[in-house]
Amino acid sequence: MTDARAIRMREEMLSELTEDILPFWMDRMKDERNGGFAARITGKGVKDECAEKGAILNARILWTFSAAYRVLGKQEYLETATRAKREIIDRFHDKTYGGIYWSLTPDGRPSDRKKQIYAIGFAIYGLSEYCRATGDAEALEYAAKLYHDIEDHSFDHERNGYLEAFAEDWSPLQDMRLSEKDINECKTMNTHLHILEPYTALYRVWKDEGLRERLENLIRLFTEKIMSPETGHLRLFFDENWVSSHDIISYGHDIEASWLIHEAASVLEDPELMSATAPAIKTIAEAASEGYVPGGGMIYEFHGDTGAIDADRHWWVQAETVVGYFNLWQLAGREDALEKACGCWEFIKRHIIDRENGEWFWSLRADGTANTDDDKAGFWKCPYHNSRMCLEIIERASV
Repeated sequence: MTDARAIRMREEMLSELTEDILPFWMDRMKDERNGGFAARITGKGVKDECAEKGAILNARILWTFSAAYRVLGKQEYLETATRAKREIIDRFHDKTYGGIYWSLTPDGRPSDRKKQIYAIGFAIYGLSEYCRATGDAEALEYAAKLYHDIEDHSFDHERNGYLEAFAEDWSPLQDMRLSEKDINECKTMNTHLHILEPYTALYRVWKDEGLRERLENLIRLFTEKIMSPETGHLRLFFDENWVSSHDIISYGHDIEASWLIHEAASVLEDPELMSATAPAIKTIAEAASEGYVPGGGMIYEFHGDTGAIDADRHWWVQAETVVGYFNLWQLAGREDALEKACGCWEFIKRHIIDRENGEWFWSLRADGTANTDDDKAGFWKCPYHNSRMCLEIIERASV
């Protein structure tokens, strides 16, 4: 499916990716003293030499530059991806208990040794994409090891789904939260989404039957447990029995999940599953539209129990909005979906891309000012959402 607007967006995103995003991470984020990558650049552009190095940041760098090399074929992207691969395998991987450390000291020693399943999922995601791009056997070996770590320790055989986090030796943790802003529940939408995502990537390069079963199960968990049948939104936090007592809507996760569920079902190449899943994909994307402001991007969250609205436009939410609505246009031929994708890209160009200092602002605040208090690069501010948006549109809009 081609459209002049889509082709123009592809050209602009190719430029944004290759002239802004990727050079920023290649040129400014190498750690020449300790190896690997720097841990943080503040929103004011200052490199923080004392910050801990996060597993999520390094795994997302690995995915980004592996995917960029696969799509665009530039050697410097492969070199950066390989640097990230060595960080994940040589430093973040726990050789004793398995899994991935949550963080390292600035000089590369284990710091926070907990096993957050979300982070392990991203390591699988990055390693799988590296294997897809290069055929590298070592990357596949470690991706499969980490998959088995999740299945052996996190999967709830009695009630289904995956538990959030464990101590270094896989013993239980009292505080399983992914971040301080999260609710301390044992199962979350966010972690399940970022197990679905790497399992999809791993299945592309490793057609294991057990993995296939788990990926199909994850798709069904989203359509049968996580998506609210009343609202179409994804519920965020659950107890061990899949009971959710929290009324919070994350519009960015809604729209992101809509296309990631579609991608997972497509990779399995099961027409019956695809047919059964398509209505939920459309429903979730439609529900996300409640947070979309024409000309103003996608707002962040709504708290139904208090009525509070977080109307900041976070960088990652805008990137996923573009891909999610572009996917809905391709899936259902919805002209309004393409208009939303194009409209959000225009919003990104006007307000989220930092034309002076490179890369993207963390967010545009609800009052219309750029957020330079939060990181430009760091534990959570990574190249994956905006690079993936560009790569998705580059591939989807190819003529």
